[in-house]
Amino acid sequence: MTETFDRPSPPTAALTDPGARRSPARKIALLGLPNSGKSQIFNRLTGQYAVVANYPMTTVTAERKPALIGLHWYEVVDTPGLHGLTIHAQEELEVRELLYRERPDVIVQCVDANRLQASLSLTADLLELEIPLVVALNAIDETTRRGVEIDARQLGQHLGVQVVELVAAKGLGTGQLKRAITAATSGTHRKRYGGPLEKGLERLTRFLPADTPYPRKTALTLAVGDPFLLQQLGRWNPGADLGPLERELAAVRTSLKANPITAAAAVRNRWIDAIAAEVIRTRPAPRSDWSRRVAEISRHPVLGAPVLLGVTGVCFLLVVQVANRLADLLNAWVWTPVAAHLDGVLPPGLWHDLLLGEFGLLSFGVANALLTVLPILSVFFFAYSLIEDTGYIPNMGVMTHRALRKLGLSGASIMPLVLACGCKTMATMTTRGLSSRKERLIAVFLIASSVPCAAQTGLHLAILGRTGLGATGLVAAVMLTGFVVSGVLLNRILKDDRPTEFIQALPPMRMPSLRAVLIKTYYRVLWFCREALPVFVIAAAVLFVADAVGLLGALHGALAPVIEGFLGLPPQMVDVLILCLARQEAAAGMLLMLVEQGRLDPAQTIVAVVVALRFVPCFNNVVAMGKELGVGSTAVLVVAINGSAILLAGLVRWGLQLAGG
Repeated sequence: MTETFDRPSPPTAALTDPGARRSPARKIALLGLPNSGKSQIFNRLTGQYAVVANYPMTTVTAERKPALIGLHWYEVVDTPGLHGLTIHAQEELEVRELLYRERPDVIVQCVDANRLQASLSLTADLLELEIPLVVALNAIDETTRRGVEIDARQLGQHLGVQVVELVAAKGLGTGQLKRAITAATSGTHRKRYGGPLEKGLERLTRFLPADTPYPRKTALTLAVGDPFLLQQLGRWNPGADLGPLERELAAVRTSLKANPITAAAAVRNRWIDAIAAEVIRTRPAPRSDWSRRVAEISRHPVLGAPVLLGVTGVCFLLVVQVANRLADLLNAWVWTPVAAHLDGVLPPGLWHDLLLGEFGLLSFGVANALLTVLPILSVFFFAYSLIEDTGYIPNMGVMTHRALRKLGLSGASIMPLVLACGCKTMATMTTRGLSSRKERLIAVFLIASSVPCAAQTGLHLAILGRTGLGATGLVAAVMLTGFVVSGVLLNRILKDDRPTEFIQALPPMRMPSLRAVLIKTYYRVLWFCREALPVFVIAAAVLFVADAVGLLGALHGALAPVIEGFLGLPPQMVDVLILCLARQEAAAGMLLMLVEQGRLDPAQTIVAVVVALRFVPCFNNVVAMGKELGVGSTAVLVVAINGSAILLAGLVRWGLQLAGG
């Protein structure tokens, strides 16, 4: 294929076209296995940006954006990963809810060409919906390098739909995909499951609520024992009597000699194997598979440890040697002369203090955010995006899955814990896929208390880097100890409720695209400017007012026994902990200012970082905790998190004093 980059048409183009103005918005649902390139295709179709990373579960809720394709406006929906329409995990319910409640006009199935056979099971489900379907065969460049060729034209003939070859990461094939969407068909294949099961499906369809979409597929999904669909039908049809359907379902299952799950799976597997034999060709790979060997080393129980230390060390050096110096230069070149000029212009009093004081809108708000925090986060986001796109993160997680058993966690909790390194809120939402409530409680507690998010990691590395490598190692050891001790205690306190199994799909290791990494870094920086920068300014204003009316002084006095007495920290640490409730970046930014101003010695810096890292997470994460666990459990966890943060930081202070720190 020719290497071209398609750009979305600007919205104004539709407004000048009468046909586009008259056309109602249609809906495109992007579906596929986890980590199959859905978000990349979403970005290409809409011209918007959704975070893309080389590991599963990056998308945890549906993202919607408009796109002009041909003469029609479409609403494009990027969905979480889905293995099939028979649901066995809570996080997949949202996708089926979309299909049943919104009934999209077109489905684009994003298929990773490296996992074609695994993807065809979902394809079979989608064909049975009889919705116009386009198969986007993504990452074909990787299959070629591995010596695998897929005949896309023949695959399309088998399925009765258009199959478009893509390299979504580079934008190749987007134009062809758009044309295929405008001419999408519903396919021609319909599998027969044998006389007894077919008769059972006919009986079940007669008892479905009126206007149930996809009646044959709905009946089949009920017959094979989907644990959620009957409840969903009741919710979608309030007042409908589902008793006759339940009784007929039980009768159909009893009448079948063969297990319906086995019978349906056998038919589907024969269909998949027949297609694979026709369309997949293998030849000797042109070069050795380096990515497989690197991935094996990354998750090796012995060799994986030095790889992890090396990755962490590179991030530390980038933040300390590059980001910190960049922040210092920007403050010296930009803020120092500006502050000196304003200090000479503004007379002492309210406006001087409001703009340039300890909680000044410019000094603490704008300058601190843009000239200190932003450079550090930019460098760290770049490094983190590189690591994400290699596929290293889930391999690193698998390396630790045996140890997690002792903490009451199964290997299934690895991805939420790994995702927390990027965003705690997103990671908390993915814990709904854990089948045990005990495991969800432990995972949510550890995410909130012991796994720093990307913003926290970058900024606290910058803080500790000013104290030395030893301080960084000590805090890392303390955080790891807190993680292990918390998990062990919760594992003993909480009762077992349901055993869990570990199944983890591992992405291939890839050389990251510098262009893609720079784009992701840009959007993360843009997100910071949009979401966090206003919080810095608002926080400065709130703290200024609270200080002026004496509220901060009262809080400092009330918490002095804990902050100054037990932890040995200055009273300004109260302000840092208050900011933790709003944004962790704002709290870390203030802590960095205290270090720069010399208000914290090295030992105090270590204690302050420990309590800030383990203190209550940001408001968004608390909301996510409430949604996943309920208000009562969340309140208990928040109290426990704060108590353990203060206790652990106090123990660190005591240990440093004994060691002469």
